[in-house]
Amino acid sequence: MKLFVFPRWANKTRQIAGFALSGAPLYLVAFVWYGGSPKTTDVGYQPEQPVPYSHALHAGEMGMDCRYCHTTVDQAAHAAIPPTQTCMNCHTLVHPTSPKLTPVRESAATGVPVEWVKVHDLPDYVYFNHSAHVTRGVGCVSCHGRVDQMPEVFQHEPLSMGWCLDCHREPEKHLRPPEEVTNMKWKAPGDPIAYGTQFRKDNNINPSTDCSTCHR
Repeated sequence: MKLFVFPRWANKTRQIAGFALSGAPLYLVAFVWYGGSPKTTDVGYQPEQPVPYSHALHAGEMGMDCRYCHTTVDQAAHAAIPPTQTCMNCHTLVHPTSPKLTPVRESAATGVPVEWVKVHDLPDYVYFNHSAHVTRGVGCVSCHGRVDQMPEVFQHEPLSMGWCLDCHREPEKHLRPPEEVTNMKWKAPGDPIAYGTQFRKDNNINPSTDCSTCHR
């Protein structure tokens, strides 16, 4: 009489283990590839700010132009973070005692800047020039989404190298008249691709895809 210590299905254990071990490297590569992608790690990033500033209120309901606060966006590589005085231009009279604005009032009194947390933070090895895009007709909405509808700003796009290259290769759908770059509601007349294609041709817009363009 034979005594079976293990059930019959245990005979397949080695086969199962073999399949698992052979598939583990592929799973690991896929996990790191997808898990480490900017689409996974960065899109939706929404840090808590020291002041609950609402773009939906200021840029949306009130219709404030982006350049009132981000004064260098069409003149320099960086879009400036507004100094405290820019806030106080209005809030000296508007909600002057609101507890939500305490950090702003303290900053105005001490001269110590409000410690805003950067949302769209590119790696140090990446060079991006705001003015080069804005002055050629790339709207703020293309990279930042509808900030005029965001009570709290979050990262809307992955800002990955592949995402940037897609735009550099086919910028047509992102182009508009430079005077409309901060207009979140602007729509191209007729077919947006046809409009962008013609706009690109008329303005000789040919974005570089050379590595040195962004990695200097």
